[in-house]
Amino acid sequence: MLPTENRLRRREDFATAVRRGRRAGNRHLVVHLRSGATDPHAPGESAPPSRAGFVVSKAVGGAVVRNKVKRRLRHLMRQRVDRLSPGSLVVVRALPGAGDADHAQLARDLDAALRRLLGGGAR
Repeated sequence: MLPTENRLRRREDFATAVRRGRRAGNRHLVVHLRSGATDPHAPGESAPPSRAGFVVSKAVGGAVVRNKVKRRLRHLMRQRVDRLSPGSLVVVRALPGAGDADHAQLARDLDAALRRLLGGGAR
């Protein structure tokens, strides 16, 4: 499970990541990244932790399928959140094919998108 301090919850933060961040997509996922954004809600001068949020619409499947996809994505992001710079906002949007993808395929797609966004690969 993704720790509480690394969860993206505010609507404004989702909008900031999607509208002002960079985007990389593939067959099952679209990942939006706003690097090193300062958190206006955090008190003090300390660097806020990087946070991730997930968007899984009804196009992915029924409630059981959507929840399964969200659980898988949260688990995958927990292992990858340390790669992000402090204060980064990440929104992972599942596309309709994500409900049929297995855990390994979602992991490959997430890694590929993050690699492109973090500068480790060509588009």
